[in-house]
Amino acid sequence: MKFLSFCTGSLVLLYSVFTLAAPANFDQAKRLAQGIHAADAKSFYCDCDISWQGKKGSPNLATCGYQVRKNNQRANRIEWEHIMPAHHFGHQRQCWQEGGRKNCVKTDSVFRAMEADLYNLKPAIGEVNGDRSNYRFGVLPSTPAQHGACPVKVDFKQRVFEPAPPVRGDIARIYFYMADKYNLNLSRAQQQLFMAWHKQDPVTTKEQDLNRQTAKEMGHDNPFVSGVREWNLGYKPTGYGVTSNQ
Repeated sequence: MKFLSFCTGSLVLLYSVFTLAAPANFDQAKRLAQGIHAADAKSFYCDCDISWQGKKGSPNLATCGYQVRKNNQRANRIEWEHIMPAHHFGHQRQCWQEGGRKNCVKTDSVFRAMEADLYNLKPAIGEVNGDRSNYRFGVLPSTPAQHGACPVKVDFKQRVFEPAPPVRGDIARIYFYMADKYNLNLSRAQQQLFMAWHKQDPVTTKEQDLNRQTAKEMGHDNPFVSGVREWNLGYKPTGYGVTSNQ
């Protein structure tokens, strides 16, 4: 166990990091994530019921009024979505410049930790996961819905994805966590958007419960959910998930 000290004004916070508890790779993370999320069994963006058979999850599209946009096969399976896309955190690593995601998985232990971080993984309808791609989050007031009653919108030309209001705060706090832990850059516009979402969609009891369940596997919580840390414009990430020898 490592204990990290954070200063907030006159208050010094001790934050424990159990590095041995976290999953070692993405495959292991997906197995653990299923156990964490199985009790709730809802798809993240569309709130569809999920049934599991072994490792495979299937959404009940009728429970959320989902309509297939294009890819029926992916629409009928659950995939593990990186809320902060691998491209976002990967392209800030040298390994990505030298060979993309495959090279990062092979050569960079920090990238593997980011890829396997359970706080950044959510069960999503496969087609929605594919349509979101690595697009940035935003608001699309003039864009029509394309997935039936599922409250997401996609602008494929601008490469923007609009999530539903009830998950926007969750998304913001995941971005804050990832940026803080792995010393990642967020643009000023991203910070402003996510700070607004954090306020508009505050932490719920469900999110707190999920935070506690995830902490049992990761060895630490998301401090932006528990309230240990608060993001502000120009926040300086601590980078506690990046060690000197990585």
